[in-house]
Amino acid sequence: MAKRVQLVLNQDVSKLGKLGDLVEVAPGYARNYLIPQKLATHATPGILKQVERRREQERQRQLELKQQALEQKAALEKIGSLKIAKQVGENEAIFGTVTNQEVADAIQAATNQEIDRRGITIPDIGKLGTYKADIKLHSEVTAQIDIEVVAS
Repeated sequence: MAKRVQLVLNQDVSKLGKLGDLVEVAPGYARNYLIPQKLATHATPGILKQVERRREQERQRQLELKQQALEQKAALEKIGSLKIAKQVGENEAIFGTVTNQEVADAIQAATNQEIDRRGITIPDIGKLGTYKADIKLHSEVTAQIDIEVVAS
C-alpha cells in the first residue's frame, strides 16, 4: 500500500473538504487529478502556517458575528411583541396569512435592524391572537419574539 500524500485544498472539493483544509489522499489522486486541476497544492511548512493563520482569522470573524447576533437578540427581546394588522372576516379569521416578510418589515420598523426573512420561522396564523416566532440570527443564536395579529 502506497503512502498517503498531504495536500492543502485551494477550492472546495465535494466529499473531500473545504478551501484551506489539510487532507490526506492517495498519491495517484493527488498527482493525476487534484494538483493538475489546481484544486490542491502540496503541504509545505510555509503553506501550513498560512492555513493556520487563515483558520485563526476565520475563527475571530465567526466570534464577532456571534457577538453581533447576541446583541441583536437582546434588542429583539427588549421590544416585547410586534403588532401586525390584517384584514379580518368572520370568527376573527384573517384574510391571507402573516408572511416572513411582514414580520421582517415590522422588526425593521421597530428596531431599525435588518433581519433576513429566510431566518424567520412562524407558525400557521389564521386567526387574530398572539403567536411566537423564532428568528435565527446565527447558527448558534436564535431569538424568540411575540407577534400580535390585530384587526386593521
